[in-house]
Amino acid sequence: MKRRKAREYVLQFLYACEMNENTKKMCDYDLLQEEIENFWERNNEQDHHIKTFANQLIEGTIEHIETIDKTIQKYAEKWNLERIIPIDKNILRFSIYEILYRNDIPYQVTINEAVEIAKKYSTKESAAFINGILDRIAKEEISRNATTDSKLNQT
Repeated sequence: MKRRKAREYVLQFLYACEMNENTKKMCDYDLLQEEIENFWERNNEQDHHIKTFANQLIEGTIEHIETIDKTIQKYAEKWNLERIIPIDKNILRFSIYEILYRNDIPYQVTINEAVEIAKKYSTKESAAFINGILDRIAKEEISRNATTDSKLNQT
């Protein structure tokens, strides 16, 4: 449950950045660290494990935001990124970060967590939408990476 709580904090942080139009500005590492520190001061979270995991997801998501947004655009057929509601977009963002860059987290866990968070903070339709996109990304990107790794090992 600590990781779910951390993911909920990540959603809050990313959502606040988007509402303040700060997402792209956060790519500046020093500014990002300052915003993260301010975020924790406002939320008064004391659990080190929650904060550490949330910080990793925030930093990784922001670091790879352009690739992540292109991935959303690729798999969210017939949806412009701007049309996806901010809650759903930001759940997708940190979940895609986990799927593409965190091999220590099984993609099934990531998808399940994203769906549960969507049910809590968004709508049933959003949960199904997020599930569909993340499932496709996980299966296609993991399959593509496995094929690439296999080819590299053969050489």
